[in-house]
Amino acid sequence: MPLISEPSNLSTLQSLTDKISRFIVGGLFIFSGLIKLNDPVGTEIKLEEYFEVFGQDFGSFFLYFKPFALELGMFLIVLEVVLGVAVLINYRMENTTKILLALIVFFTFLTFYSAYFNKVTDCGCFGDAIKLTPWESFIKDLILVVLILHLFWHRKRLKPLLVPKYGHTIIAATTLISLVLGIYAVLHLPFIDFRAYRIGNNIPQQMQPPEQPVFEYTFLKKDNGQEITSDKYLTDTLQYKYVGVEQTNEEKTKAKITDYAVSSIEGEDVTQTTFEGVKLFFIIYDATKASVKNIEEIRELIGGLDGKIEMMALTSSSAEQFEAFRHENQLAIPYYFVDATVLKTIVRSNPGITLWVDGTVKGMWHHNDTPDAAEVLSAATE
Repeated sequence: MPLISEPSNLSTLQSLTDKISRFIVGGLFIFSGLIKLNDPVGTEIKLEEYFEVFGQDFGSFFLYFKPFALELGMFLIVLEVVLGVAVLINYRMENTTKILLALIVFFTFLTFYSAYFNKVTDCGCFGDAIKLTPWESFIKDLILVVLILHLFWHRKRLKPLLVPKYGHTIIAATTLISLVLGIYAVLHLPFIDFRAYRIGNNIPQQMQPPEQPVFEYTFLKKDNGQEITSDKYLTDTLQYKYVGVEQTNEEKTKAKITDYAVSSIEGEDVTQTTFEGVKLFFIIYDATKASVKNIEEIRELIGGLDGKIEMMALTSSSAEQFEAFRHENQLAIPYYFVDATVLKTIVRSNPGITLWVDGTVKGMWHHNDTPDAAEVLSAATE
């Protein structure tokens, strides 16, 4: 592929600074974009959360964007990947750096607002793969602001590395491939599942801290006033005076799942029963928006498993909405209530299907990939 050599009059330091800025900015944008391209529905959920916050704080007109969260998210994801590739090959840097600067200023405002006002606890910068606190996200964006400002300031000297024909081809191919991958992930499920509800995970274990809390006790020796610490409470009160205690591994002991709860129509907590035996769940978090394109396959699955596996529908819709949906689509299974965000986290499909055996996730399907009864029974015995 024909390359354009970099100008020889650039100093070594300038060239090195330009390359470092390009590689970090381009690499981070591509990595962040690919992570989110793996799960565009996750980005949709995060954008809806931002729109709700902005709707409350700045004006209800932000709520008009919620129905288009998936499309807006897909556009931003593809743009992120394309901009990352464009920076690496110095493609049209006059325009590329301007768009990058506008995006990073906007994202920096979002992360600062989330951190300072504690509005959105996870920015979703790297999807579910890498969780950043709001302040960590803000610091990351500040670093990117500096690097992008460098590229923007020196954009005139950043000449394209490829002749225009090949540059156009790479950008067009990147855009097309990104769109195809994103659409496929929406119509099926994420290629790589980073969520706590992924196949192989035991949900009750995910609801427990991975480590027992570790405490550090502080005492003063009564004879000389020396401060000492211990991992146990010292019971000899004649020698030691208790000062205080703190947990030293607080972050490590946080459970991965903290909000999973299931209730019956009568309001009874039935969370524990969902971990007992073989359960096939039909996730329909919003009955008014649920796809019925594959409802016939779902009915056949329910009929084929009747009496063989316990089946439950989980929804966040009202009882009236779900009753209407259930009768209209002839879904002869009991239903229970779960928070909408939890259901969207369990499976990125509405409706979606997941199989648990004693609380361990054994199978997960998008409604476009609805399994037959034999496939579910096989997964239950693996």
